[in-house]
Amino acid sequence: MSRIGYIRVSTEHQETARQQEIMCDYQVDRIFSEKMSGANANRPQLRAMLDYVREGDTLYIESISRLGRSTKDLLNIIDTLTKKGVTLVSHKENIDTNTPSGKFMLTVFAALSQLEREQLKQRQREGIEIAKTQGKYTGRKPIAIDWTRFGQLYGEWKSKNITGRDFMRRMGLSANTFYRRVREYEATHGIVEPTSA
Repeated sequence: MSRIGYIRVSTEHQETARQQEIMCDYQVDRIFSEKMSGANANRPQLRAMLDYVREGDTLYIESISRLGRSTKDLLNIIDTLTKKGVTLVSHKENIDTNTPSGKFMLTVFAALSQLEREQLKQRQREGIEIAKTQGKYTGRKPIAIDWTRFGQLYGEWKSKNITGRDFMRRMGLSANTFYRRVREYEATHGIVEPTSA
């Protein structure tokens, strides 16, 4: 069980001394530090820290804003830490997810995350409905099939010269689409599979 510190300032000109001091007080074993905007979710040291932490570790930060600026990014990071079994301690907000009040705060974060996901789905559904009424939404376009090539490969497949997997790969089809297209092809060409007695 390690004590991990994460330090971030937004620009090269800002100093990390105050955050370093806080990490010393917490007696962390390792610090991940970077000078990058919190608006950027793809921060190298943040990614390295999230990869490094293990179950039972504790992550120390100066404040929640050090982890992320947007609610979405922050919730994603907290979700990752929770799934990995990592305790989060935020100095400024006095949050420790190993305490009852800290766990409550984590529950609030999780609820906010769920709410955000549901709202996004709702907006997508509403957008599709609007597009449908305007005649702009037709769903996913079906995959175009080269039926001549399909017929050749179908013959090879039925002769056991190629496997179904080879057939799918050569046609660039998923298993569901492949079997649907096989049924279409057989129906169109009057092919009836012999039934076992």
